[in-house]
Amino acid sequence: MDKQNKKELAAAYKERKVVGGIYAIVNSGNGKMLLLSTCDMQGSRNRFEFSKKTGSCINLKLREDWQKYGNMAFDFTVLAELMKKESQTDQEFAEDIATLQELWAEKLLGKNLY
Repeated sequence: MDKQNKKELAAAYKERKVVGGIYAIVNSGNGKMLLLSTCDMQGSRNRFEFSKKTGSCINLKLREDWQKYGNMAFDFTVLAELMKKESQTDQEFAEDIATLQELWAEKLLGKNLY
């Protein structure tokens, strides 16, 4: 890879739209869900899909059920997405995601959560 190509790839990476949000890992075996947040929805989805393919559990809270029901019993479900504004810092974006997670936690209070 030449120097110009690296610069173009780096520029494209910096210009990409950053989408974060709230998601749940849902266990179809028992109906429980794990509520999570991320500043990089696609990265979180990719890690989840990789863990399903390799059979490795992505979260300690899920480990027992992951072994009991198998990795195919779990699904990645997006609950809310938030696009980072150009004017936002990473910290501000993370704070917005944290606030959104608090709202979802209240909304799902009393549900079958891990």
